[in-house]
Amino acid sequence: MKNFLLVFLGGGIGSGFRYLLSLYLNSHKTGIPYGTFLANIIGSFLIGLILGWVAKNTHISHQYTLILAVGFCGGFTTFSTFAYENHVLLRSGDLFNFALYTLGSLVVGFLAVFFGMFLVR
Repeated sequence: MKNFLLVFLGGGIGSGFRYLLSLYLNSHKTGIPYGTFLANIIGSFLIGLILGWVAKNTHISHQYTLILAVGFCGGFTTFSTFAYENHVLLRSGDLFNFALYTLGSLVVGFLAVFFGMFLVR
């Protein structure tokens, strides 16, 4: 039950921060949803840092991984919103921004994880 509460707490905080970021940056109804994009990239970078740090420091409690990586990063990032926003771009016929958002999110997201892990080596 303690582990569940740690994930719940971290996820709530992460979701709250994602909401604020999206509220501020996704105010335009057309084009790339920059708030979601930024949340997913920052979250990818953070999970790379966190899991790289945990892998390097084996004495770190599993509970830190739960609250930070599973909870916070899991709540902060969002695949479902990313998928929905791509659906909206496709329905509006905005194929350029759809391709840019999708490919950019995947490529930059992967690079952010690798860069985060690289930094803690």
